[in-house]
Parts: sequence; structure tokens; C-alpha cells
Amino acid sequence: MSDLPPPAAAESGHVPVMLAEVLAMLAPRAGASYCDGTFGGGGYAAAILDTAPCTLFAIDRDPDAIARGAALAARFAGRLHLLEGRFGEMAELLAARGVAALDGVVLDLGVSSFQLDEAARGFSFRADGPLDMRMEKAGKSAADLVNQLDDSELADMLFTLGEERHSRRIARAIVAARREAPITTTLRLAEIIRSVTPRDPSGIDRATRSFQALRLAVNDELGEVERGLDAAAGLLAPGGRLVVVAFHSLEDRIVKRFMARAAGRQGAGSRHDPAALAGRAAPAAHALLTPRALRPGEDETRRNPRARSARLRALERLPPGTAAA
Repeated sequence: MSDLPPPAAAESGHVPVMLAEVLAMLAPRAGASYCDGTFGGGGYAAAILDTAPCTLFAIDRDPDAIARGAALAARFAGRLHLLEGRFGEMAELLAARGVAALDGVVLDLGVSSFQLDEAARGFSFRADGPLDMRMEKAGKSAADLVNQLDDSELADMLFTLGEERHSRRIARAIVAARREAPITTTLRLAEIIRSVTPRDPSGIDRATRSFQALRLAVNDELGEVERGLDAAAGLLAPGGRLVVVAFHSLEDRIVKRFMARAAGRQGAGSRHDPAALAGRAAPAAHALLTPRALRPGEDETRRNPRARSARLRALERLPPGTAAA
């Protein structure tokens, strides 16, 4: 991968994680059509379009990301097409443009650096801001969930989506605090969480898991990942590739299981179970390009600590009649 030319960044200067690995797996080629389902800062989009004279459809549910992409779309006029919406709706969004098949799809899951760094979006507790977290700036906010869910619902959400061991303690503290005044800011929520939880031996801020859980719930991110993977795999032309970078363990688990099933590598079940025998699938239509997830190198994690938890997995659509290895 090191022999690839250094790719260009987006107009903002933003470079996404594992960019060289993404390009190596996607292998952009002239005349092909691709989709970046999570446009964000446009780093992947710019690199793909710089690598080969191809066409790229870029999707983002955040209206700010679409607005930011105007300069990049002008730079690659006629080749970069920005689509506002969810990547789970990829098939419908592309069908409206007359596109029924793609040569590759890339998904960079989770929150973008722009969303994290802008206090007014309410994704982070590093600076005070409104407790929002809505990628689309519409629907229920994190403040709505924090102030409306009962303690049992809050605890279940924090445990399931944040893998927070102290979920019940945190939920009780939130309910008690909101009786005094609604919780509307990121720092107040973070302070409530820290006040009832012990320091994490790993050094992770005690509010991190709860904030992740809220963000995933507000944006239905796990459901969106499942819908997006189905849509992307269904759009791939023979030889087309799906490349996914995940940061959250729950998201990566969904990607891993989806790709294993698509490549025919899911558990076969007991040979004594008639239902398992009856349910055996046809030969796999996809091949795994990454039997194990790829991880960022030490140099990258040193330059960009946000890359530390990244996992890259990739899948290729096989030509008809070809068996997966």
C-alpha cells in the first residue's frame, strides 16, 4: 500500500483515517462509478476522484456537509454529485439519478471530525454546547431523550449502545438532576455522569460511553448501518467492492457479520438439524477481501489519535457463476 501516490485531501484539508488502505481496497479505475455514502469532509471523495477519472456519488445526511462540499463539486464538475440523505436510502437516492449499479462503495461510519469539533452541534463534551447530536438537524435531540426517557429506558440505552457498566447509576443521577432543571447542555450532562462514576483505568473520560450511546440512539446509527450495508451490496456490479471503516465495536460487529454472511462464511449450524439443512444458502455472491479487519498503522495513530479504534473491512461482488474462495 505504501507504493500508492499520496492522495489529495478535500478542500478543507481534512484527511480521513486509513485513506491509503481504503484506496487500495476500492481500487478506483477510469470510467467507473462509485459512491461515498458518508461524504463528511470530502477526504475520501477527493482522493477517489484524484486517483482515477471516474464518477462519484457522495451522500450525507448532514446539510452542513453538503454545503461544505460545494467547492469540491465545482472542482470535479460533472464527476462529483452530492446527494443529501441517508446512506441507508442509497438505492432510492441513486435510482432517482438513473443509477442502478456501482463499481464500488465506501462507508466511513460514525460521527465526523467537523461534527465533533463544532460545539454548537452538541456531539462532544470537550466544549460546552447545546445537547443536540442530530446529524440531520431534525427529529428528537439528545436533550429530548435525556429529559423524557425514564430511568429504566435510559439505563438500557446506555448499557446496550454505550456498553456502559454503570448505566443504572448514571440513569438515576440523570433523572434526579433533571427534576431540578432540564438538562440542556453537553457539559452539564458530562458533569452529572462524572459525579457518579469512578475513573476509568484506561484513561477514557467517564462521559464517553454515555455520549456515544446517546449519539447512536438519536441518529439510529446501528439501524442505518444495517440498511446501508444491504443497499450497498445490492448495488455492486460484478467486481464491485464495498469498503467500510468502523470505529465503534457495535458497528464493526454488524459489518463483520454482514460480510461473513455475504461471503458464505456464517456458521453452518448442526448437521442434525433439518431446518439448518433446508436453509442452506446458494453459493456466495461475494468474496471477503479482508479475512481479518485492517488496522491503522502506528504512524497514523500517532498523527491522528482519533484513528486508534478504526477497523477496515472489504468485500467484492463475484461475477455470476464464480464461487467464493
